[in-house]
Amino acid sequence: MDKTTGKKASKKSLTTRVLLWLWGILITGILAVVLVFWMICKGMLGYLPPLDELQNPKNKFATEIISADMQSLGRFYRNENRVSVEYTDISPYMIDALIATEDVRFYDHTGVDLKSLMRAVIMLGRAGGGSTLTQQLAKQLWSPRANNIFERALQKPIEWVIATKLERLYSKEEILTMYLNQFDFLYNAVGIKSAAQVYFSTTPANLKMEEAAMLVGMCKNPSLYNPRRRPERALNRRNTVLDQMCKYEYITAEVCDSLQALPIELKYQSVDHKQGLAPYFREYLRLVLTAQEPQRSHYSEWNMLQYEIDKRQWETNPLYGFCQKNHKPDGTPYDLYHDGLRIYTTIDSRMQQYAEESVREHMMDLQKSFFREKRKKSYAPFSKDLSTEEIDAIMTRSMRQTDRYRALKKQGMGEAAIRKVFNTPVEMQLFSYNGQIDTVMTPMDSIKWNKHFLRCGFMSMEAHTGAVKAYVGGPNFAHFQYDMVSTGRRQVGSTIKPYLFTLAMDEGMWPCDSTVNDSVTLIDGNGVAWTPRDEHLANQGEMVTLNWGLEKSSNWITAYLMSLFTPEQLVSLMRSFGIEGQLDPVVSLCLGPCEVSVKEMVDAYTTFPNKGIRVEPLFVTRIEDTNGNILATFTPQTHEIISETTSYKMIYMLRNVMDHGTGVRARFRYGLKAPMGGKTGTSQNHSDGWFVGFTPSLVSGVWVGGEDRSIHFDNMSAGQGANMALPIWALYMQKVYADEELGYDTEEQFDVPEWFDAEAGCK
Repeated sequence: MDKTTGKKASKKSLTTRVLLWLWGILITGILAVVLVFWMICKGMLGYLPPLDELQNPKNKFATEIISADMQSLGRFYRNENRVSVEYTDISPYMIDALIATEDVRFYDHTGVDLKSLMRAVIMLGRAGGGSTLTQQLAKQLWSPRANNIFERALQKPIEWVIATKLERLYSKEEILTMYLNQFDFLYNAVGIKSAAQVYFSTTPANLKMEEAAMLVGMCKNPSLYNPRRRPERALNRRNTVLDQMCKYEYITAEVCDSLQALPIELKYQSVDHKQGLAPYFREYLRLVLTAQEPQRSHYSEWNMLQYEIDKRQWETNPLYGFCQKNHKPDGTPYDLYHDGLRIYTTIDSRMQQYAEESVREHMMDLQKSFFREKRKKSYAPFSKDLSTEEIDAIMTRSMRQTDRYRALKKQGMGEAAIRKVFNTPVEMQLFSYNGQIDTVMTPMDSIKWNKHFLRCGFMSMEAHTGAVKAYVGGPNFAHFQYDMVSTGRRQVGSTIKPYLFTLAMDEGMWPCDSTVNDSVTLIDGNGVAWTPRDEHLANQGEMVTLNWGLEKSSNWITAYLMSLFTPEQLVSLMRSFGIEGQLDPVVSLCLGPCEVSVKEMVDAYTTFPNKGIRVEPLFVTRIEDTNGNILATFTPQTHEIISETTSYKMIYMLRNVMDHGTGVRARFRYGLKAPMGGKTGTSQNHSDGWFVGFTPSLVSGVWVGGEDRSIHFDNMSAGQGANMALPIWALYMQKVYADEELGYDTEEQFDVPEWFDAEAGCK
C-alpha cells in the first residue's frame, strides 16, 4: 500500500469518526431533549401543574364593588388589583395589536411556534424571544422569577409543555383573555380592566386604537415603556405596535400614520382605597363583609351593648360576616381580597357624587365661618367654656390615640420623651379644602389643626325599598377616616321629638289637639324635678296645637307629651324604630340627649312616608363569584311599627315643619318646591347639628359637628341644625331633582288617602 492510499484511508477514517461523533451527539441531544420533556410531562423535572390546576388556574382576582347604575365604585385587594373581564368585553383593537406585535401566528400554532423559535436561536434573540402568547401566559401563571440563566433555561421547556397543554384545554379566545387578565401594567393595574381604568379612565371595551397600542407596547417591558415615567419611549413603542398592525394588514398605512402623529394622552387615576367615589361606604362594606362571629370574651365590660348589637347583626343580617358564613366549593370561606367577587350595591354613582359635592360645598363655607369665629381665640378650636386644664386633658387623650404615640410606646419610650417628640417640629402634610398643605409643625399642633375641621355624616335611602343611594361618612376619607354614618353616634337633640309625637298619635291623639304653651316640670325616676327651657316665649300661656309644638320644635309641648307617657314607653318605641344604642329611660330623653347614628335615624324616618312600615337599609342586592354565578341575593327587611293613620298624622306635622317651621329655609333659601317632611335637631350647647328630611321616595339624614362635643360654634344661630346640617340635604335634593334621569319628580305626592283629614280628630 502506497503512502497516498494510506493517507486517503486515514483521512476517510477520521471523517467517518467525526461524522459518527456528530451523529452521536445529535442523537444523544435529541434523546436528551426527549428525556427532558418526558420527565417534565411525568412531573419528575421541574414543576408541572396538575390537570385540575391547568383547567382552573388559581388566579387571585380583586373583588369589585359595582353601583346600581353599573359603575365601578372600587375594589378590594391586597397585592394585585386584578379584575376578570370576558373576551367579548375587550376592544378588538387590543386583540389585533397584541397578536400583530407579540405572536402573529397565534391562530396557527399549538402553543409553540417552531419558526419563531428557530429564528430566535439563529439570531440569538435579536429578532425576538420566540415565545408565543401561550408560552408567556404559562410563564405568568406558573414560572417563578429565575435567579440566573440556568434556571431560566430549565423553565423554557417546562413552559413549552404547559403551553401545549393549555392549547388543548382552552380556545384561542380564552387564552388571549387569560393573558390580558393576568398581565401587570404597573401602578396596581393588573389585568386589562384595571389598566384601562388607571391609564385612560375607561373600560377595555372602549379603548381607542392608539390607547390599545400603548398598552400592548407595555407588554414587552412595562417598566421600560412606562408612559408616566418614560413617555418618549412609550410613544416610540406604541408607534412600533402600530407599524406591526399595518405590516400585518390590521390597519392601513394612512390610519397608521395618522395615529402615530397623535401624542399619548393619559387620563391617569391612581388606585387608592382612600380615593375615588364612596370611600366611607366601601370601608363600611369591607368591615361588614369580613366581620367575624362576635365572641363575648372579645368585648370589654363597658362595651357589652356593642356585643349585643353585633351578635344581633350576625344572626339576622346575611350580609354581616358574609365571607365567614359562606364557603367555596373546596370548603374554605370566601376571601374578599383574592376571590374576585362582584358585589352589586344599591349605591347610585350619580347620587353619591351629588352627596359628596353637597357635603364639600357646604362644609367649605361652614368651615370658613368656624375659622372666622375662632380666629385669635386662645381656646380655639374648643368652646370658650372650657378651662385650660380641660383643653390639655382632651389634647393628651387625642395624642395617646394616635399611631405615632402607640409606636413610640411600643419602642419603650417614656411619657416625657414622647411629649418631647410630639412638641418637636417636623415636616408634614395638613388637610385643607384647597388642597394639602406642606409645612413644618409639631405633631401636637397638627392634632389641634385637624380638630378645627368640623365633621359630618350623610346617608340617603329609598323609603319603600330600603336601597341606600348615597353614603358620606365624613368630609375627607384620606384625612378623617372615622365613619360618622354607621360608627359614630352623637346626641340627636330635637330630631328625637317625632318619636314621642308618634307615640302620642298612635295612642289616639291628633295634630290639632291643643294644650297650654307653658313651662312644664316633670319628676324623674330619682324624684328630681326637671324643667326644660324653651326658646318660643312669644306664645307663652296661649293654647297651641300639637302640630304647632312640633312645627316650632317646642320643648314645653314636648315635655307636656312626655308627662302623658313613661320613659320606658318611649324607649320601647324607639327600639322598634331601630335605635340600638344606649337609651336611658329618663324623662329628659324626649329632648334627645341620647347618642344615635345617622344610619339609625334615616332608617327610623322611613316609617313615616312608608305607611308605618320601617325598612332597614339595604346596601347590597347580590354577590357573584368571578364566573358570574350568583352566591347570594339580598332583600330589604321590613317592620310594621305604627298604624297607617298614625303615619299620615306624622307626615302632616312633619310637612308643616318644612313649610312653616324650623325647616322652612329649605323652601325660601334653596327653593325646593316638592312635597317634603323633616325635622331639625340641635343638641345641648349646639355641639351637634342634625337634619333628617324625606320626600315621598327618599329619606336622607345629616349630622354636622366637631370631633369632640367641646368643639362647636360659640353662638346658637351658627350652631343650630338648620344652619349646620339642613343645607347639605337641600343642596343634595336640588341636584337629585335636577337630574331627570334619576326619576325623582318634584310633583310626586305622599301616598295619603283622600279620606284622611288631620283636623278630623278634633271635630
